[in-house]
Amino acid sequence: MTQVERYTWTGHYIHLVSIQLSHMMSGFVRSYAGGGYYRQTGSAAEYICLPPDPDFEKTSGPDGGRMYGAEYETNFLSKDDEDVPCAVCRKIRSTSILMIAGKNKCYNGWDIEYHGYLGSGEYDHAAASSYVCVDSHPEYLNAGVVDTYGKLFYSVLAKSGALQCPPYVNDYPLTCVVCSI
Repeated sequence: MTQVERYTWTGHYIHLVSIQLSHMMSGFVRSYAGGGYYRQTGSAAEYICLPPDPDFEKTSGPDGGRMYGAEYETNFLSKDDEDVPCAVCRKIRSTSILMIAGKNKCYNGWDIEYHGYLGSGEYDHAAASSYVCVDSHPEYLNAGVVDTYGKLFYSVLAKSGALQCPPYVNDYPLTCVVCSI
């Protein structure tokens, strides 16, 4: 860390499915989204961003946790079965980063980083997942359309009941926005 970086406020976030970084950002480019296998009950819940240049210290070990690449699983978010890229972004002079589900614009005083649709695993799959904001203009990796499964992305629909309809609408895909301040 340089002297300048030590005294600069920064905010960090993972931008799944896009590799475009503005002049105020830094991060690795063309990384790989990954996570646990969608049908394994013991899989890790969260999606993560893996670097493009992994370091390995051992070549074998006992079987335990597993890491799989991520795919878009429906045509709603992108082409079905395409592999998902990501970037870890650092915004200079930012203290907070927030993902807001159900909005496509930030509230007054916040800066928009990107907007899109809320994504997660499918509700009836065995593995847990997290809610993530999938960019409205998703990109994909060159290997795509192999249908190897792994960690999967589906759009998230609003469901009436305890979730008030209105203002929400049953079975409408939820938007999202990532904001910084």
